[in-house]
Amino acid sequence: MIRRLLTSMLLTLSALASGGFAPALAAPAAPAASAPSGVWYEIFVRSWVDTNGDGIGDLNGVTAKLDYLQSLGVSGIWLMPINPSPTYHGYDITDYYAINPQYGSMADFERLLREAHKRGIKVIIDLVINHTSNQHPWFKAARDPADPHHDWYSWAGPHTDLHAEDAAGAQAWHALGKAHYLGDFSREMPDLDYDTPAVRREMVKLGQYWLKKGVDGFRLDAAQHIYYDFKADIHNPLTLQKNLAWWSEFRRGLDQVNPAAYVVGEVTRDSADELAPYFKPLSAVFDFPLAVQLIDSARSERAGDLGALLAHTDAAYRQVAGRSGVDAPFLSNHDQERVMSQLGGNPQHMRMAAAMLLTLPGQPFVYYGEELGMRGRKPDPDLREPMRWNRVPDAPGETTWKSFTAHDGPQVSVEAQQADADSLLHYYSMLIHWRSELPALRDGAIRPWASDNPHIAAWQLDDAHGRVLVVHNLSGQPQSLALDGQPFHRVRLRSGPGATVQHERLQLPAYTTAILQ
Repeated sequence: MIRRLLTSMLLTLSALASGGFAPALAAPAAPAASAPSGVWYEIFVRSWVDTNGDGIGDLNGVTAKLDYLQSLGVSGIWLMPINPSPTYHGYDITDYYAINPQYGSMADFERLLREAHKRGIKVIIDLVINHTSNQHPWFKAARDPADPHHDWYSWAGPHTDLHAEDAAGAQAWHALGKAHYLGDFSREMPDLDYDTPAVRREMVKLGQYWLKKGVDGFRLDAAQHIYYDFKADIHNPLTLQKNLAWWSEFRRGLDQVNPAAYVVGEVTRDSADELAPYFKPLSAVFDFPLAVQLIDSARSERAGDLGALLAHTDAAYRQVAGRSGVDAPFLSNHDQERVMSQLGGNPQHMRMAAAMLLTLPGQPFVYYGEELGMRGRKPDPDLREPMRWNRVPDAPGETTWKSFTAHDGPQVSVEAQQADADSLLHYYSMLIHWRSELPALRDGAIRPWASDNPHIAAWQLDDAHGRVLVVHNLSGQPQSLALDGQPFHRVRLRSGPGATVQHERLQLPAYTTAILQ
């Protein structure tokens, strides 16, 4: 044990001094970005890097790998909950103003912010304010009807339907002695009552507190569930109106500290029309319908309804936000089965899903380990397993809080893939750096390109600097696209050799992406 502790201490000092754990774990070399890529990277701190030998990832581990993230090309990181919590995942918080001691100290977090900002990397944190933990001092005090905190939570009245289903179809009301309280996600997560002015004031103060600490914004957990508590309210316009009113109030509070704060909401709806209203108070919402379509297109090797969905989504968002390039597309997150698992382990389909995601305008989100092809299926803990840095899972720096269930081999690791020029890691880095090279990939107004070839997914992006045509061959066979009379004459970027323009026709090898100008 003493030897392990001494080794851990030496390892930590070395890692924090160098920004990594060993030169072999560096990301693939990439040119310095001339502009931000606009790509965010989601990190579960517990599974990231362990710098003190306790098997649990920590904030110093995030700091130690900032150079990896910078080399990958991302512009920002989203940290899943870092507040104290009785659970491994942290989505039931007991102190909103503190750091989970398993992850480190407030000083560790402040150092992470400084080091990230030195590298041009922004940091947003999960803000989980729909509910607290039932171990939170507020809820413990609320058990006394005479305590002011009693009004901070929702309690059943004499005419309440105690059998009402919550938004997910489970039990909404939970017994506490003779009383019943609302817990939309579980009995361990009592919902706060946002009709109570003190709750609203407290949460605005909370957002301002973390902005003053230096965070660059927030990922809003369960953003639609502030007032969307019951299954019967799914299409209730009053529920939507109250949600938007609250988030507008919250946004105004943030603007007093940092008007440029990036605030992205988790709104799990099935259409762009249902997501669009949230673009008034928020910077963006995660595009769940698009994630489903991107994976389906990659799996089937057919564009399908992708073009129509992109056009409709852009129009819906632009009508509210007043501009294009505001989407927050993604492929998977900590609540969903990992992309490689959804695609049945097919590496070419994985690459095409990534290529489509990272050539779309807006600010895409990448879940940690996607760039390695990590696999993971439900239940939830198996979606959040340790990041693989080394070929062997017990190397220094690896987190060991959970055993692996996906049984990924040693090739699914940073160490292995950084040494392989044709690895998925290099492929992700290439695509992300494309976004730094071509501003239209980040900010362009999108116009789907009509093609009678079902295996081709294509769209045009226009910005102040010009226009580009993005073309993906989703299939395992060479494909071509007619460019008759169109102003695209050369291949500016390509994901592999063989993409050429001849006689106003683009020739694309199997599973290849090309950017034309």
